[in-house]
Amino acid sequence: MKHIILVEDEVELAGLVRDYLEAAGYEVSMFHDGQEAYNSFLQRKPSLMILDLMVPRMDGLTICRKVREQSDLPIIMVTARTEEIDRVLGLNMGADDYVCKPFSPKELVARVQAVLRRLERKSEPEENDLFRIDKSQQRVWYKQKALNLTPTEFRLLELFLEHVGQVYSRIQLLDHINPDSFDVADRVIDSHIKNLRRKISEVAEDDSRHEWVQAVYGVGYRFEYPND
Repeated sequence: MKHIILVEDEVELAGLVRDYLEAAGYEVSMFHDGQEAYNSFLQRKPSLMILDLMVPRMDGLTICRKVREQSDLPIIMVTARTEEIDRVLGLNMGADDYVCKPFSPKELVARVQAVLRRLERKSEPEENDLFRIDKSQQRVWYKQKALNLTPTEFRLLELFLEHVGQVYSRIQLLDHINPDSFDVADRVIDSHIKNLRRKISEVAEDDSRHEWVQAVYGVGYRFEYPND
């Protein structure tokens, strides 16, 4: 049974989320205090952490930073803040996903399942992956079918395939494809993503309706495989 640390200072909400997670088959340790949650992490390695930004004694960003210094534990951040800068800051600190209040407990459980599924996929043999990438030739294949990508699209897909499920802001993606671009609008990424989606769908006939590169509202984009 996978163990989840739930860090949430709203007692009623924490209890509701715990009930949904336990119903989905997870063992849950619930904390309303950041320091206690971090101490628990040190004592027992969990499978995933759900982390509210605004918790007493040790805030969520501090916990995330300290955990990241010693572990690649999957972290889903939860907050009532809606500003893009807060979300990007959390992701830059090493969070794997981000949920804004109010949210559906069912959605959060689905996010947990998706993050853990991505972790399991990373441990699978590479030959089972749908995509094959040749960095020296800057070419990508989907099930033996070559994608006709521009150099920029290749760099984007290369990043996404190496970090499946990781959310990137437009600024992060722009910096990845062109680190020296100081005056390029970050919305130019939207055009590249649109073209990349189209080219993948053209060759991925069996999964042509799946949205490979998914928009994360107010933050940016992430790459996801179809659900099994």
